Amino acid sequence: MTFNELNIAEPILRAVCEKGYNEPTPIQEQAIPVVLRGKDIFGIAQTGTGKTAAFAIPILQHLLKKNEQNIAAEPASTNEPGRARRNRRGRSHGKKEYRAIRALILTPTRELALQINDCFTDYGKYTGLRHTAIFGGVKQHPQTEKLRQGVDILIATPGRLLDLIGQDEVRLESLTHFVLDEADRMLDMGFIADIRRLLPMLPAERQTLFFSATMPKDIVALSGSILHDPARVEVTPVSSTVDTVDQRIYFVEKPEKKGLLISLLKQESDKSVLVFSRTKHGADSISRILRKAGIRSEAIHGNKSQGQRQRALGDFKSGKIQVMVATDIAARGIDINELNMVINYDLPDVAETYVHRIGRTGRAGRSGTALSFCSKDEHVMVKDIQKLTGRKLATVQYTA
Repeated sequence: MTFNELNIAEPILRAVCEKGYNEPTPIQEQAIPVVLRGKDIFGIAQTGTGKTAAFAIPILQHLLKKNEQNIAAEPASTNEPGRARRNRRGRSHGKKEYRAIRALILTPTRELALQINDCFTDYGKYTGLRHTAIFGGVKQHPQTEKLRQGVDILIATPGRLLDLIGQDEVRLESLTHFVLDEADRMLDMGFIADIRRLLPMLPAERQTLFFSATMPKDIVALSGSILHDPARVEVTPVSSTVDTVDQRIYFVEKPEKKGLLISLLKQESDKSVLVFSRTKHGADSISRILRKAGIRSEAIHGNKSQGQRQRALGDFKSGKIQVMVATDIAARGIDINELNMVINYDLPDVAETYVHRIGRTGRAGRSGTALSFCSKDEHVMVKDIQKLTGRKLATVQYTA
């Protein structure tokens, strides 16, 4: 199937084709027609499956179609020029003028919010629709200025959204589409209470799209409380690992991990590498060690400022630095199609996290490499990973 066969509106299809996308991913092929029909979705998809486009494209199409209907219904006789009429969709509330927010995408981290915002920029460039992202950790004034100019689509993290609702900077009574993205990560980060506070503020009549990579009981219960007769869309089960990723494991003791990492990175000096640390302190420490060894590296985690995180990510994507050292939560916002290698410096406590980590490489049919370092106290984690994936990791001998 091609995007041409999905009945996508010409302005959106043109933008998608300009991105070089011809064939939809499995989740896009399944989800886009369902969302276009107006049904709720319960989507199970991990990072790298293309789920952002799976909800962004049909939402843009719905809103574009509604705008065209509104323009066609406007009286022909008016003193306003046509462009002014098209842009006049706000409503007054006290002294403030609002352009109604019609789609809300709720996501757990600022990196993901910015990533989704970029996708709406790419796919919606010819639609005339406005969108913006709001998130904490930065001053709110630039965000509220964008909101006051009017937006159709709002991408938000829970805390900042609730803050701005409380300040009457965000109103949701005209909402027609609600997306809850990365629901399992919301649970991990303690945002479920914020989501439950938000839900009563949303219009009862809306289309809801719910996405999660894993399905713990709390997530299943939450989905049941907000979805109406949803279509279930499931791709790439969490237990599966991409066939294009070469997975290997080194059994080394903790003091040996630093030397092994430096040795491997010097051998692969032409590749972009994402290194996973279990802790923020560990990520900083690993990055410092690499820089002392002459390897261009930066750490990214929750204690870094927004500016620091965006600069580091930009330098990594541009190739200015070779290695990004990240914690799991921070890495959720890293989306690089041509990432060559992932290294698990520390193995994750949860086997499913391993699948998410190595899914950062080997995307879009490309090959990738995932290396894991395992010390004695991490052997049980290897057993859990192999049990979950049904795949034995190839062992590589290392001598210091």
